[in-house]
Amino acid sequence: MAKKVVIVTYYWEPAGGPGVQRWLKFVKYLQHFDIEPIVFIPENPSYPMVDETFSDEIPKDITIVKQPIFEPYKFAEILSKKKSKTISKGIIANEKQSFVEKLMLYIRGNFFIPDARKFWVKPSVKFLKKYLKENNIDTVITTGPPHSVHLIGLKLRKQMDIKWLADFRDPWTTIGYHDELRLTKKSQQKHIKLESEVLQTADQLVTTSFTTKEEFSVLTKQPIEVITNGYDVEKFPAAPMDEKFTLSHIGSLLSERNPLVLWEVLAELIQENADFAKDFQLQFAGVVSERIQRDIREAGLEKHTTYFGYVSHQRALQLQRASQLLVVIEIDAAKTKGIIAGKLFEYMAAERPIIGLGPKDADIAKIIQETNTGTYFLYTEKEKLKTQVVAYYEAYKQQKLQVSAIGLQKYSRKALTKKLAEVLHSL
Repeated sequence: MAKKVVIVTYYWEPAGGPGVQRWLKFVKYLQHFDIEPIVFIPENPSYPMVDETFSDEIPKDITIVKQPIFEPYKFAEILSKKKSKTISKGIIANEKQSFVEKLMLYIRGNFFIPDARKFWVKPSVKFLKKYLKENNIDTVITTGPPHSVHLIGLKLRKQMDIKWLADFRDPWTTIGYHDELRLTKKSQQKHIKLESEVLQTADQLVTTSFTTKEEFSVLTKQPIEVITNGYDVEKFPAAPMDEKFTLSHIGSLLSERNPLVLWEVLAELIQENADFAKDFQLQFAGVVSERIQRDIREAGLEKHTTYFGYVSHQRALQLQRASQLLVVIEIDAAKTKGIIAGKLFEYMAAERPIIGLGPKDADIAKIIQETNTGTYFLYTEKEKLKTQVVAYYEAYKQQKLQVSAIGLQKYSRKALTKKLAEVLHSL
């Protein structure tokens, strides 16, 4: 008989972006490993991005349970619809903030702890206590952010005889934007206390990165498993390769994740090589901050650049497969070395060379190197980066630009779901 588990998640179809994909894919495959998933989601969420194509991924026989949620972001839209959507995505500009933006950040950081979805906790606990008993379910999974979802698991674990797995798609108090929330000392201490309570109470912790596991290991003795994001083995119509030498970034690109060194390298190559200037194309699919767009213009790259805006997941996969090069960028700071963008695994499956930029000892560097799917650079390694772009361009001109990936199978969504199922059966 399959083991029943309730998965508590804020992000679900029709939400767009990487936050929904992780558990959508786990649910897609869990039944293959003797796990019956029951998905608990908000009835009336406020999603900053929507992607209707994800509906095709949900197995028809999956039980989905919904409960209403009070969403403060809907009221914030009265002040500034654009900025409320931006903040709800975790996109926080760190320059030229208006009074309204500063006020919204202060309120978000100090009045909604751990986040603005906190009002879903109490009614969800009340509902789930009854639901778990009536359906003889003894295992609950929570996935954050929003980390308020973990408080549902915390309260259930304290009040019932259940097993609880807490999945951290991102860190909590060490996440990149946490310092931008204008937290008071008291608010910061409350975040730390809640994080500690979750880490020490959950029966099993799961992280998406090796660095986050190391950070959590200092804070708790509870078992921690690394289960990264991954790629799906899907059949898509073969996308014709771009004729131009395209370098594409898929996903949001925030102001702090701004590789000036890359724009400088590309600008120099355009100035120095007429063929490169004729062949080169820079592409972005997803939100790109105004600051980055300005820096790209100032580098003289505007006429070589295309902004697609947010695209569906299927369209994003097509763009990846058609591009000559793919770029993954992380903020140049030690606190981001454990962030592994979900797109990295889809990049690897696209079998196009990857250029990675980020901090020293980053987890993305480890994965790119061990899978032989591209090259990784620090922000200070301008000449190395330039040499590699030239090498890729020469291979493109000779129609030999390709990668020979190693050991990708362990990052397939099905293989990762098998690992998750083994953890769940052991609880």
